[in-house]
Amino acid sequence: MERIASFCVDHLKLQRGIYLSRRDVVGTEVITSFDIRMKAPYREPVLGSAEIHTIEHLAATWLRNSDWKDKIIYWGPMGCMTGNYLILAGDYTS
Repeated sequence: MERIASFCVDHLKLQRGIYLSRRDVVGTEVITSFDIRMKAPYREPVLGSAEIHTIEHLAATWLRNSDWKDKIIYWGPMGCMTGNYLILAGDYTS
């Protein structure tokens, strides 16, 4: 079974920041996934549900009303509550 690249990241060394998580090809299109890491895993308290839900709505509204609106596939919280994922149509770097 193949190891998932994003699961191989050493979360004990991971800091807050914006990270290129992966690039995938869907048909002939590239989609790029970013980790928007707001808390250092295992070293800081995670974001609370109310806080991350507010960030989710504010960022999603801003992104979908920006020049990037046609590129936004997804913006939403990480299950670990340390940040958000941003998935864009296109091939990008961090």
